Amino acid sequence: MPLTANDVDRFEAVRPRLEAIAYRLLGSAAEAEDAVQETFLRWQAADVDRIEVLEAWLTKVLTNLCLNQLTSARARRETYVGQWLPEPLLAGDPMLGPAETAEQRESVSYAVLTLMERLSPNERAVYVLREAFGYPHREIAEILDITEAASQQIFHRAKKHVADGRTRTEIDEAAARRIVEEFLAAATSGQTEPLVRLLTEDAISIGDGGGKVPARAKAFEGVVAVAKFLRGLFKPSTAMRALVGGALEVYAWTANGDPAVVAVVDGRIIGVMCLEVTTEGIAAFRNQVNPDKLDRATAHWAAADHGEPLFNAF
Repeated sequence: MPLTANDVDRFEAVRPRLEAIAYRLLGSAAEAEDAVQETFLRWQAADVDRIEVLEAWLTKVLTNLCLNQLTSARARRETYVGQWLPEPLLAGDPMLGPAETAEQRESVSYAVLTLMERLSPNERAVYVLREAFGYPHREIAEILDITEAASQQIFHRAKKHVADGRTRTEIDEAAARRIVEEFLAAATSGQTEPLVRLLTEDAISIGDGGGKVPARAKAFEGVVAVAKFLRGLFKPSTAMRALVGGALEVYAWTANGDPAVVAVVDGRIIGVMCLEVTTEGIAAFRNQVNPDKLDRATAHWAAADHGEPLFNAF
């Protein structure tokens, strides 16, 4: 039977939750949208009258679509040019999903999305459904066709993998802006020492250019190496201006709940640098410059009131 207008309304009511689940599972907004649309098509072809609990049925279909996608994504990422990082989402993007609890906010942080790449598809699914959306293990077991005990074991294993070595500090938007402003002041000072004072000893900097924008294949590691890289990155030069394609505007923002530097040229975002902040200092810079992963951020940026840039560079 064709779907009625009421059926479509029911689906649209749960779409935001489905997209938030898919994004956490896949680390890609574009792939999350595709997975949710495929879920809609599966529902359209199903016998709707026989579906007792719509959200449960849709979540099961979506999760299994994402599991298939994760399995194939692993093979693709083996041939990916350089480092692979998730697609960043700017503050206010509805795909970030629920943010009422610390667990929900942390599950969509850029650092945790990156760490979740260590997990198997099943571990990632259990972790996301339980930690971010509070599904009981009984329902997770039904979604993944495993036992409840297996779900509990997988969750504890996944949580340990994600938590290992992580001391992330949760901060509000005002504090995030201050951190970014302080960092940019140090990065544009032309000196290494101010940056060194802000970083942890084991700081890292990772860039994802996807083979389309220059980005170092290997991460910079250690406070001195990272500080020197960042000093050079923000040093004005004719070559840098040519590389970015025009006059660069730099903003303090948040992405995935983390302090972020947003680089904009002619209204187009060309880079999002997410800062991982710990009690000891800034521990990581994850720099997304692959243009394929910045389309959604650019569209969101165009509709946002982002004010004046902190500075214009190059």
